[in-house]
Amino acid sequence: MESIKKDSKGFLEFVYEFYKTMKAHEISLVYEGEITHQITKAFTSLAESNMAKEEESGTVQRKVFHVMVECLQNISKHADDFADNDFLYSGRGIFMVSKGETEYTVTTGNAIDNSKMKDMQEMLDRINSMDKEELNELYKKQIKEGRLSDKGGAGLGFIDIKRKTGKPLEYHFLPISENISFFLLTSSISRE
Repeated sequence: MESIKKDSKGFLEFVYEFYKTMKAHEISLVYEGEITHQITKAFTSLAESNMAKEEESGTVQRKVFHVMVECLQNISKHADDFADNDFLYSGRGIFMVSKGETEYTVTTGNAIDNSKMKDMQEMLDRINSMDKEELNELYKKQIKEGRLSDKGGAGLGFIDIKRKTGKPLEYHFLPISENISFFLLTSSISRE
């Protein structure tokens, strides 16, 4: 009985610390799990309501909404499924939205097979090195002739996020195991 009380107290302390961390980093929305069309609709609706309460400009709302949808679709379409022993990561992801003084930040993460890491890194670095005109040209080219992956992507989501925000895509690959890494992507949207 004593260990149950101790575990409960530890969990409650964790929840409170997590809450304080979220407040300190101004995280207004966080989710971990499978990303479906229904989840995407719910999150965009929540974010839209929150931004309307904050009297955020329509332009900022549209950009945040667009980036959220692209990021959520990226997880939904591209989160890798793994063998049963990796069930914690299969087809799942994390999604967070935070609001700072000058920008909103959308952060997503999902597990990927390490064999994809090099190509993703090269694609993201290439996108980050381009100016607006080059991005528009690449977007048009990918629409016309882009090689689509078996899951339907040609990097269009990443290109579009950079086009809409005008800011570099921050990304990291954190090792989970010998064959799997956790891919984190952060997109910033100016509030001005």
